[in-house]
Amino acid sequence: MTGPSYSSASVAEGPNRGPAGATEGAPSPLFAEDATLGYGRVAISEGLTVEVPEGEFTVIIGPNACGKSTLLKALARMLKPAAGRVVLDGKDIHSQPTRAVARRLGLLPQSPIAPDGITVADLVARGRYPHQGILKQWSAEDERVVGEAMEATDVTDLASRGVDELSGGQRQRVWIAMVLAQQTPLLLLDEPTTYLDITHQMEVLDLCGKLHRSGRTLVAVLHDLNQAARYATHLIAMRDGAVVAEGAPAEIVTAEAVEKVFDLPCRIIEDPETATPLVIPRA
Repeated sequence: MTGPSYSSASVAEGPNRGPAGATEGAPSPLFAEDATLGYGRVAISEGLTVEVPEGEFTVIIGPNACGKSTLLKALARMLKPAAGRVVLDGKDIHSQPTRAVARRLGLLPQSPIAPDGITVADLVARGRYPHQGILKQWSAEDERVVGEAMEATDVTDLASRGVDELSGGQRQRVWIAMVLAQQTPLLLLDEPTTYLDITHQMEVLDLCGKLHRSGRTLVAVLHDLNQAARYATHLIAMRDGAVVAEGAPAEIVTAEAVEKVFDLPCRIIEDPETATPLVIPRA
């Protein structure tokens, strides 16, 4: 990570970066522009401009209460900016019909709760809701898409099981399968590894990496900086409600940046498994 005082190439420049925050090429299909975000009268971020690079696996990192999940909620249309806007496909996201947004953008929120007694197959099938309507009911196409989503997340064998019977890692895969069934090119995941043990964390992140390689654009909020550096292709670092740095992990994860963003003295070494930056806290 780099902040305003430690690198110029990857640091966000605020509102002057243009409508999508991009310096060259076509605008991102999803971005926030000069947005003020918060809850009631409490502002978490002001004048926030940030884009989601198309085709990348973006991970938002930063200390607790820095605005990571608030930003993700705004990008997902769960939180309306008090000022500024969030844009999807060139239009204010809040001016678009809910079903239209749900066909473009899938969201896995923090700690989702399944209805009592629902089976895996029925929960995944709910991902087809944006494609249903008065004249379009359940079809062979819906059945095929649900089956493929369950296969991609390795939950086919769990189809008849109750969601409340599953382990944490299994449940997360089922929720991701539901999001996949929406067939959206954009996937947003808010702390998808929270409360999972290390094995299930890696299972979920491996699945996210697989989905990214299949051509989807992913945005996730993660707390573990080493996991973020290992899996992300693009990092957005936040502190005190502002984006202080963004770019490829190999370029911006430095000891100086980690200390300034997280207040953590550390060393950075190369991960022997992936050659990505590995943060080692100092004794």
